[in-house]
Amino acid sequence: MTSEIASNKAFGGYIKKFKAESATLGLSTQFNVFVPSISGPSNGYPVLYYLSGLTCNEDTGPWKGGFLGHAQASGIALVFPDTSPRGAKVEGEEDSWDLGTAAGFYLDATSPKWAKHYRMFSFITQELVSLLKGLNLPLDLSRQSIMGHSMGGLGALNLFLSTSQYCSASAFSPVCNPTKSPWGTKAFTNYLAGGIEEGEKYDPSCLLEKAKGRSNVHILVDYGEQDQFLKDGQLRPEALQQAAEKAGFAQENVNIRKQEGYDHSYYFISTFAEEHIKYHAKFLKA
Repeated sequence: MTSEIASNKAFGGYIKKFKAESATLGLSTQFNVFVPSISGPSNGYPVLYYLSGLTCNEDTGPWKGGFLGHAQASGIALVFPDTSPRGAKVEGEEDSWDLGTAAGFYLDATSPKWAKHYRMFSFITQELVSLLKGLNLPLDLSRQSIMGHSMGGLGALNLFLSTSQYCSASAFSPVCNPTKSPWGTKAFTNYLAGGIEEGEKYDPSCLLEKAKGRSNVHILVDYGEQDQFLKDGQLRPEALQQAAEKAGFAQENVNIRKQEGYDHSYYFISTFAEEHIKYHAKFLKA
């Protein structure tokens, strides 16, 4: 069962919060949907998902990202899911900020301790789509794209490269090579029975290299030159660039941009929000 628990007018459209009982997660979850108008076009608005990063939730993107006005102008609906299951009562899930609650890493856990509830990959790619279809909103779910920040940028790239359901993907400051970063190593060795080796299927750099020959790769990545997580090897954008080159993707297919002076914050994200919305609009409205 899905219920609407809040609705606010914004930029002429509406952002609505929903609560749903998720069969995939085995828990209740919340998500936000922005539509430019309740009475949209007969075929509905194309849908762009935004995946937030560590410590965040379904409200972080709409509150801080600066996306809504640009989505309104482009005629695109936005969907903001949560970053993890909540209230799973897994031992240790509240012990650290980079594992457990608000740190689901958009994967399907296979380690017995986590596997029952930590299934964000399946929730977003499958059940969330079904939940959206059940809402009385003008959404065209035959046209979907995805973007995200940090851990959510990792998720956006992975979901795009692992499925064929999204027209395009973009990321702000993504974790590009998690099998070789501290965050990824911690997540994969806890969530996955096969550890780092199994984690390769959730590593954008590994996935991009294996996507060689795929014709519909449309990826935009922005990261800040002053990002504090570059120095400790959390993001590794150079690995994603190398993977794109090995797979033979031109810049028009995989465009990785270093933005001078910017950091990891939402000041950076909101600065480039309009460019990312317009990037997706090209493919969602093609």
